[in-house]
Amino acid sequence: MSDHEAGTRPRPVAVYTDVEDTDPAVGIALLEAHGFEVRVLGSRDPQTIISGAQDAVALLPGYAAIGREVIEALPRLEVVALMSMGFDYVDVEAATEHGVWVTNVPGAATEEVATHALALLLAAVRQLPFYTGTATAERWNERAPEAPPRLSERTLGIVGLGRIGREFARLAGPLFGRVVGYDPMLPDTPEVAADLAALGIERASLDAVRRASHALSLHVPLTPETAGMVDAAFLDGMPAGSILVNVSRGGLLDNDAVAAALDSGQLSGAALDVLDEEPPRPGHPLLGRDDVVLTPHIAYFSDFTEGEYVRVQAQNAVTAIATGTPESPVNRPAR
Repeated sequence: MSDHEAGTRPRPVAVYTDVEDTDPAVGIALLEAHGFEVRVLGSRDPQTIISGAQDAVALLPGYAAIGREVIEALPRLEVVALMSMGFDYVDVEAATEHGVWVTNVPGAATEEVATHALALLLAAVRQLPFYTGTATAERWNERAPEAPPRLSERTLGIVGLGRIGREFARLAGPLFGRVVGYDPMLPDTPEVAADLAALGIERASLDAVRRASHALSLHVPLTPETAGMVDAAFLDGMPAGSILVNVSRGGLLDNDAVAAALDSGQLSGAALDVLDEEPPRPGHPLLGRDDVVLTPHIAYFSDFTEGEYVRVQAQNAVTAIATGTPESPVNRPAR
């Protein structure tokens, strides 16, 4: 007997696209407890997603890019619930035009990402890739070409003063002699000024921050305005021998410019959790270098976030369908 014949409404359908390194069990249980039929496609392929989600009201991607083609091909879609803070892999404009919410997971990994950024920074400052490689009987007394700096005599710069940027300042700031920060989106109010002052952050222009920063950490989303922002001209304006930290999105960097700055000594090191290609192609200019500390987009990961990201993603889908508005939207769709 069909749902219609039984006099009941059909269950809403939620579709996971790819779950390569994630256990979606928590999310599936939450969705099913709220009456959803749940499918897991196990694919990033747009045509597979389109074919498998024709009746879906909720799409839950892992790393799959959700472009205009996919959004326009799913007639019942109401929400694309992401399992990340970033949303650059979704065509938000197309979603907004077609009345589809896009949601993210804000704040769940603030502590983890800030801590990871600090760990990467300290590893780069203390030249750990070099020294862990020389901690052998044969190379024990080798020294890196340059001595590491004393941080209390250096300036830390932070581009992006949202949750993660400010938590990073709280953790890393006490190690440095000065902290400067830039964020054009942050309101200029007495409350914000007091918060920044309590963290020891001097607010300045982007140009002033980059020119002052012996270590510069990026905490901004990837947008058309920020894509490739760290280019040759940007790096040339930093103090010689600086260190660059990026735990946000790989697309913020011009990789060739960063590699050239490392080769010339304009940068003494880079500390990265993200690349523009993940996984990177063989021969990527920032792979396999002693002056680059690189981790595989793992800054968010902990025993807490492993489940929390999945839960918040599913809760956004549940709330969007139940109430018409999700809990953490990144757009306001036309309706």
